Amino acid sequence: MNKEEEIKIIENMQQVVEQMRLDDIEEDSSTATEMFECSCCGKTQPLAGSIQYGKYRLCNNCVLLAETGFAIGKFKNAQDLVRAMEDTRLQEMCDYIKQEEMKQNN
Repeated sequence: MNKEEEIKIIENMQQVVEQMRLDDIEEDSSTATEMFECSCCGKTQPLAGSIQYGKYRLCNNCVLLAETGFAIGKFKNAQDLVRAMEDTRLQEMCDYIKQEEMKQNN
């Protein structure tokens, strides 16, 4: 697969994933404000546009990474992406802990 094909896949996936998010909000507006912790990036994200891949629930941003990765052959499954994002997830946890400590100290 050449670079142009990859770029086209990424652009198509961006549109598909954004439409999924919008469709979820149209179907149930509470998904825009109902939050969960993404199994991949570790961030607290809106339920809108998220997908459950087996035991992992991925936010809309990580769905884009997953689906693009699947399409270009970078990842075989969601677990591959979750493993690849481990440092990002751990950093998010550390940042959360720091924020909570700052709240308690103020």
